[in-house]
Amino acid sequence: MASDDDLFRQEMADVTPIKPDNRVQERTPRREPSIREQLRRAAAVDDRKDRNPLTVPEQVPPVGPLDIVGLKKDGVQEGVYRKLRLGKYEAQDVLDLHRVRLMDARNLVQQFLENAHNNGMRTVLISHGKGLHSERPGFLKSYVMHWLEESYLVLAFHSTPANRGGSGATQVLVRKNGQARQRNREFFIEAGKNNRNR
Repeated sequence: MASDDDLFRQEMADVTPIKPDNRVQERTPRREPSIREQLRRAAAVDDRKDRNPLTVPEQVPPVGPLDIVGLKKDGVQEGVYRKLRLGKYEAQDVLDLHRVRLMDARNLVQQFLENAHNNGMRTVLISHGKGLHSERPGFLKSYVMHWLEESYLVLAFHSTPANRGGSGATQVLVRKNGQARQRNREFFIEAGKNNRNR
């Protein structure tokens, strides 16, 4: 008795393969996951593997597309925050989050802040857009504000002046790393000695 494979080969013996016709195969566009699906996936991420401390709750305080935002954490001098607010500090690096998905944005923000901190940068800019035309206006902007508020690497942040992006970008004051703090200490010790010697 012939096996299934033998029977199949016998049936297919006179079949000729179709030759390629060089026509473009239309592929159905991949559907973008909805915001709810993205949030569900984020919640399903195994916390033990995910080393990113920035959280993705199902809801964050909503920030409107045109809202001017800012926060000064404990220990930041009022004069420093005022200069940040007025855009007096030049951004040492820029992160552009336009057309970036939520979970990718979360990872990019954390990497960007870590890089700035590790390299001794004090002021950086995140261009998140206003989200005027998104499914939920201000959606990504709201999450970026949530992340900046919860990040231990951030001392303060404020919307940029109109000529640098206005409510669509945020300037961030980054915490000094250990080396930068040591250099600062040495600078003030040296300055103190020079003042006493005069």
